[in-house]
Amino acid sequence: MKVYTKKGDKGETSLIGGVRVSKDSIRIEAYGTVDELNSFIGMIRDYELDKDSQTIIVKIQEDLFTLGAMLASKKPDTKMKLPEINEMDINALENEIDKMETSLPPMKNFILPGGHPSISACHTSRSICRRAERNVITLSKEEKIDERIVKYLNRLSDFLFVLARKLTVSTGTKEIPWIPNVK
Repeated sequence: MKVYTKKGDKGETSLIGGVRVSKDSIRIEAYGTVDELNSFIGMIRDYELDKDSQTIIVKIQEDLFTLGAMLASKKPDTKMKLPEINEMDINALENEIDKMETSLPPMKNFILPGGHPSISACHTSRSICRRAERNVITLSKEEKIDERIVKYLNRLSDFLFVLARKLTVSTGTKEIPWIPNVK
């Protein structure tokens, strides 16, 4: 099978099920941003992480492929059986967040992103996740979207923030609080 089909040369692409849409549609923007997020999360996986973090990162990447498939199909237009994100996937993120937070100092201020490449990768991924969430919300104003997609992305951005904090501790990096200079 060839990678290129030439079918998108005029600015359209096919959704799962064959419906053609413009490549600049909000649906394509939404699942394209999820794909971008998955790539950046892959960079997090490239750093030395503990085994549990590596395992959850791979699971998240699999979930993001599922999320992308959910966004790349218009339910009534496809007869294909697709995987879906479910409440257990969202709960798994919450459980990981809770587990990581037990070993972290309480937050007293906002924290400036950065300090180590792995931490920066988490914060970049978190920002992309928030953009994906905004795109899905915009799409949901035009079409019915499974609400679990927004919930998952919302929880994932929280997970990425807490993972950044966990990596701050494990790398011995100092968190730099944001202290507003109010005049």
